[in-house]
Amino acid sequence: MSRAASPARAIAAMTRMELRLVLRRGENLFATIVIPTLVLVLFSSVAVIDLPGRRPVDFLLPGSIALAIIATSLVSLGITTAYDRTYGVLKRLGGSPLSRPELIVARILTVLVVEAVQVALLIGTAVVILGWSPPGTVSVPLLIGGVVLGTLAFAGLGLLLAGILRGETMLAVANLLFLAFLALGGIIVPVDRLPAPVAAIGHALPAAALSDVLRAALGSTPASPAAGAGAAPDPLSSGILLAVWGALAVGLAAVTFRWE
Repeated sequence: MSRAASPARAIAAMTRMELRLVLRRGENLFATIVIPTLVLVLFSSVAVIDLPGRRPVDFLLPGSIALAIIATSLVSLGITTAYDRTYGVLKRLGGSPLSRPELIVARILTVLVVEAVQVALLIGTAVVILGWSPPGTVSVPLLIGGVVLGTLAFAGLGLLLAGILRGETMLAVANLLFLAFLALGGIIVPVDRLPAPVAAIGHALPAAALSDVLRAALGSTPASPAAGAGAAPDPLSSGILLAVWGALAVGLAAVTFRWE
């Protein structure tokens, strides 16, 4: 007599299936891999902002990694999940032994695998094409922790919205949020260079917290900030803010997510 698979086996099987589906979505791979790489190379090659004592690539590499995480966790995952719900794919999965939390875990694990490739590609591009070398001490545990916390925060947001909105609406909302995080998340322009009210909003968002943690992890946080730039971001405070966003977003997604 056959028995239901354990949660770990069910999650592993679903993750393998999700990875196969990711490889078939060429447009998603373009958005999540090519766009962050173009942002890194383009803006590192032109003088967009003045960063005393730092090269543009030192600032933009962590920002590009943050952008890749947002594109994969929020935009790609959120849009795909919303359309799967709209077209009844999730309804079919809801009739299987796979539970709602197991589906969420499997999709987040899939995102983490894709992001590992993105991080390796972006760092490799920075080293080979842009001549990047760490300007300070690199912390691999902090880098991994930042990627995981950022993934939880943005995947949670993506799944939360995908469980509420139809595919067409999610497509528009996800792209608007992507642009907002790009502008306010300290990815291309430091948050402290924005007008004070806008900067206050930016500092409260998960994108800026993620960028700060990744810069600290890659040794890109200046020891003494330039005059007028404000104090250097505290990676501990940024990490706590990111963890709070992640816990709230994933928790709400797990509770409110609808199969149809």
